[in-house]
Amino acid sequence: MNEWLSRLMELTAWEMEKPKAYGPFHLTFTIVGVALSILLARKFRNVSEKGNRIILFSTGMFLLITEIYKQLFYYYYIGNGSYQWWIFPFQLCSVPMYLCIIAAFLKPGKVQSGMYHFMTTFNLLGGIMAFIEPSGIVHKYWTLTLHAFLWHMALIFIGAYLIASGRFAKTRKDYVSAMIVFLVLAAFAFSINLIFWDASGGSINMFFVGPKNSSLIVFKQISEKFGWYISTLLYIPVVCLGAFIVYLPAHFYDKHRKKKMKPVNEPKKLCEQV
Repeated sequence: MNEWLSRLMELTAWEMEKPKAYGPFHLTFTIVGVALSILLARKFRNVSEKGNRIILFSTGMFLLITEIYKQLFYYYYIGNGSYQWWIFPFQLCSVPMYLCIIAAFLKPGKVQSGMYHFMTTFNLLGGIMAFIEPSGIVHKYWTLTLHAFLWHMALIFIGAYLIASGRFAKTRKDYVSAMIVFLVLAAFAFSINLIFWDASGGSINMFFVGPKNSSLIVFKQISEKFGWYISTLLYIPVVCLGAFIVYLPAHFYDKHRKKKMKPVNEPKKLCEQV
């Protein structure tokens, strides 16, 4: 089995020149992908609750299957039989793989809504930022590059679909629920970092919250100069602020929509005014 998987990974290790930021590949994929995501989101906006669960589960399974391939590729081909702890599947942009599948089986309520709110703010932010600053999604192999591009476009689709179908953070209370989900997941990610710190040789850093120094632009310099804990204390509020900025347009759109839907009071008849 190991030999067969190793051979399969070797056969799919098609090398490519890393796509340049804002080059033809990056721009074409981004424009077409965003357009398709919005079109599909609009197409599915009126699906039943059963249809909603099918969409979420299908998207989650797509992410899971492609993530299994990525893990195998890194283990057998890049790591030559050694697990690469830095790609452990629990980064901020990884969690929709779990949330989509879990939410598809939950009854409507606070937990499910919190997941929806999280995916329409924090995960939508992650998908958008990946295409604004694409250095983390371009690789020297076709399969890894396509995986990363499709994965982050899926985050945009999920966010767009949940917004179009009305399952998004509409109020500040909804945003707070998204932020609580983020903080819980960040705490869980930090626990993973501590548990597997020795096994990974200090290379694991889920959610980039330490104790390994951050590899993210700006925060890398901060962690190197002031320590990972200072970087983390700054990073978490910045991510929350970014998610809040993503939340605002949908929030104001919903307020405007509700305002337009309110019935206009008819003027009193003249005989009633006398």
